[in-house]
Amino acid sequence: MNKLRRRGGFSLPELVVVLAIAALLAAVALPDLRQMIRTQQLKAAVNDLFGAIDLTRSQAIARGRRVQLAPADGVSLDWRRGWVVFVDEDGDRRPGGGEEVIMRHGPLADGIVVATTFTSQQGAPYLAYNSMGRSCSDTSSLTARWGTLSLLQGAQTRRIKINMLGRARICDPARDGDANCAGPDP
Repeated sequence: MNKLRRRGGFSLPELVVVLAIAALLAAVALPDLRQMIRTQQLKAAVNDLFGAIDLTRSQAIARGRRVQLAPADGVSLDWRRGWVVFVDEDGDRRPGGGEEVIMRHGPLADGIVVATTFTSQQGAPYLAYNSMGRSCSDTSSLTARWGTLSLLQGAQTRRIKINMLGRARICDPARDGDANCAGPDP
């Protein structure tokens, strides 16, 4: 009564065929997956910076005083290394001892490049908002300052446009056209 039992499972050739098909599908999908990750990294960076601009503006209105947004790295003044929203008591565009830091953001994903163009390019890159929610100079709440922050990763570009009243909007030159979305190319 020795009957051989048959076990359920896959044979070695069946497993090799399944693995070969899986490897082929992964090789086809991998470039699209990388592009999707880069697209999401750029969107996240743009949305985070846009949120920081909105926070800067709303805090200036709520506090009734000028609030600034500047690159977090005080050495190279590079937006890619993050940014900080703060109340600049001493007017040096850098958060220092005793100055209130409202928010800090860490570095951006590798490969994202940031360029800025503002009506007043004097000194370090920064954004300041006065108590009325208008973008202004860091030395005068009455001097309007507007411009564009461009973020680029690979062939993709997104821009944050800040108008004379201090309102910000996000645009995509590929979708919106250069006429409505002009700005610096990093």
